[in-house]
Amino acid sequence: MKIIRWILGRIILGLNFIFSPRGIKRTQEQQQAVNEAVEKLKLYQFDACPFCVKVRREAKRLSLPLETRDAKVSPWEQELIEQGGKRKVPCLRIEKEDGVEWMYESNDIIAYLQQRFS
Repeated sequence: MKIIRWILGRIILGLNFIFSPRGIKRTQEQQQAVNEAVEKLKLYQFDACPFCVKVRREAKRLSLPLETRDAKVSPWEQELIEQGGKRKVPCLRIEKEDGVEWMYESNDIIAYLQQRFS
């Protein structure tokens, strides 16, 4: 099963590379404001996870320089489990004035990014 999952993951990554979306164009000032807002977002993910690829593609389409954290790497995995509550990806960590929100579903993450940055 691991071999099949690995092969499918490589196919997904290859197709994502070939059919990568183009980012939207903004003025330099608008993009700078977006970049500053995105600094408060972190995406916990696995490289070949299809739902993570879906979120990363949307971030690229929206021209968001979103920091990704590999949830298989010990410090990020521990942070995800301890602060987010579960080891599930994709997960978007959103720093807010009143604390941190952890958003887990890819469709919810995409809707949030579209609503905030479109």
